Amino acid sequence: MENFQYICQQYAQIFNGKPKIKDGACTADIGRNLNVTVFGRTSKSILTAEITFESMDANGNALNLAEVAVLQEELPLFVDNLAKNNLTVSAIHNHWIFTNPSVLYVHAQSIEHPITFAQKFANAFSVLKEK
Repeated sequence: MENFQYICQQYAQIFNGKPKIKDGACTADIGRNLNVTVFGRTSKSILTAEITFESMDANGNALNLAEVAVLQEELPLFVDNLAKNNLTVSAIHNHWIFTNPSVLYVHAQSIEHPITFAQKFANAFSVLKEK
């Protein structure tokens, strides 16, 4: 099996993120630079994007999970790109009410090599805008 720490570093590097390893899981946070308010107050903390892999098997395949905050207007194109990359969309929901613009959270998952997942997710992520 490939070196978990090395794969984690490569995984995070795809998103220019810093890798975090905790409890056998590798996580990379991805920033979104959007102007969003909650109850009329500016918020950056709700604009999360996080990808994780864990439970890697002897063949190098892992459980890959992602959650990303998207603007409602970005949702159709983003979900379409996840599907085109053969990633399973497992949930779409809101976390917060009274956001402006409306923010939704998309969860995606797969079982495959983490680097393959990260590349597919990065491809889908590239359709999201920065404001």
